[in-house]
Amino acid sequence: MNKSKIIALLFWIQLAVVFSPMQLNAQQSDAFQDLDRRVKQFLETHKHDFRDMNVPEKDGQLLYDLVIEGKYTRALEIGTSTGYSAIYLAWALSKTGGKLITIEINEQRYTTALKHFEEAGLSSYIDARLANAHELVKELEGPFDFVFSDADKGWYMNYFLDLDPKLEVGGCYATHNITGRSGGWNSDYYEYIESLDHYNSHIEPGTSMLISYKIIEK
Repeated sequence: MNKSKIIALLFWIQLAVVFSPMQLNAQQSDAFQDLDRRVKQFLETHKHDFRDMNVPEKDGQLLYDLVIEGKYTRALEIGTSTGYSAIYLAWALSKTGGKLITIEINEQRYTTALKHFEEAGLSSYIDARLANAHELVKELEGPFDFVFSDADKGWYMNYFLDLDPKLEVGGCYATHNITGRSGGWNSDYYEYIESLDHYNSHIEPGTSMLISYKIIEK
């Protein structure tokens, strides 16, 4: 073997070592750990900044757990506010290989949310839309495997009817500020969802979150 062939062979051997699956997995693991640290630091730093127009911490953790457990990858959030719930969703989606579309109508809240996404290191996992969800939800093609509805409560039914055909079987539709029947928050909506044969629904204990799994096509 001549000298030039030996040099070429050594080059390809070195390249294979550098890009070995084990090394790539280690680099990926380090990147996830760095992101985890950054998100946790953000949440700790801003733990008192999300009191209004955002979900409580336990509900954010619930959203994270739902995405991880379901291995969901195509998520939609209606009602970004300043981004607290979207951060939990996008953090989970960073682990499942997914991405979040989130919609906010208020420009000031939208701009604040974008800053939060950047600070938390999650911007690449979020497609944030400044739009009227009444219109945009109808236009989105889907399919989705996870939906979190937390915008104007009087429009909950409309959002659901628009998105039900776009939610995959096995997908999860989570609705915030639901407490149950007769006199509870959004009781009419709750009773309608509970009556559907193609969904299995429950209110998560200790929260006001209605969790609905699509079990068959309508």
